[in-house]
Amino acid sequence: MNLNFGISQCWRQSGAFRFEIVRNRTQSVVDLSTVAAGGLGIMAGQPKVQSIMLLNANNSQLVLVDYQARLMPVIFENELVIANAVRLARMAGLLKVPVWGTEQNPDKLGLNLPELQAAIEFAGGRTLAKMHFSAVADGLVDWLRPPARQTSAGAAALNRPELQKTSKAPAACRSTIVMAGCEAHVCLLQTALELLELLEVEEYDVWVVTDASSSRTQRNRDAAFDRLARAGASLVTTEMVAFEWARSCEHPAFRDLLRLVK
Repeated sequence: MNLNFGISQCWRQSGAFRFEIVRNRTQSVVDLSTVAAGGLGIMAGQPKVQSIMLLNANNSQLVLVDYQARLMPVIFENELVIANAVRLARMAGLLKVPVWGTEQNPDKLGLNLPELQAAIEFAGGRTLAKMHFSAVADGLVDWLRPPARQTSAGAAALNRPELQKTSKAPAACRSTIVMAGCEAHVCLLQTALELLELLEVEEYDVWVVTDASSSRTQRNRDAAFDRLARAGASLVTTEMVAFEWARSCEHPAFRDLLRLVK
């Protein structure tokens, strides 16, 4: 039997060793205790498989890091970076992808650029003011987590909050975090790395949009991209995000998306 798979990485989770199997360009997570119980035949059978090769708009959130008025004029390729960040926010709005912005020490560096803030608000998003370079340290994960489902105790509870119950089961989590921002080697890098470190708890996948991210120097930007890729982030471009979120030219929002990227 030709299993035709490779092991990409191994880690310990919840007391059990797990590893990833890459087979036919899909990825499976297999528990070694399961394999030990059933033998290699399980590995050749039907483990739970989830494609990780393409972005899914229904599983995505967008985080735009620190496109601030006093910072952006000194950023390498700033005009392209700003234009693509605005495109990403507008694309997210069209496809109902949640959008979150951040601002580093806004009293000193200013607010995010008006055109970007307008696009974030168009998408129904909010902006997190922070002092740490990593937005995770200032509460970003609380925003990324899904709200708890609300269940009512009947018709009488509709206008009486004290009778409404919070379900223990959370709403479906959007675990794919698409990110871009400035500076790439500081706030974007530290936020992305801390999200990746939360993999076992929150199970986030991090995708960094390279043509919407930069630093004051090209060297720092490129070093950040290299480090992010080595840490496990996927590097993409704005157009990759657009066409993967849409998946088909028959998508109802495809024409509007096309106008944004062309």
